[in-house]
Amino acid sequence: MESIAGFIAADSPHYAELLALDVMTAIDRLSVFPKSGRTVPELENPSIREVILGNYRIVYRLKKEVVEVLTIYHGARLLDRNILK
Repeated sequence: MESIAGFIAADSPHYAELLALDVMTAIDRLSVFPKSGRTVPELENPSIREVILGNYRIVYRLKKEVVEVLTIYHGARLLDRNILK
């Protein structure tokens, strides 16, 4: 998230802050509704899910009572499977 916000902040600190707040709100919502995201289409693992937020994908893993955020990245990029290990 830091690198994404830093990239956006180069043009607009205001929009970088708004995106960071939106991401945090989406992640907070997962603590209440952990299965609200869809399963990641590129993977065949029902415990790895994602929430789409504008152009970004927030990929997370469900581990019993824990939601573990794995990565946040721009949806135009390919998913790096190495991050998910």
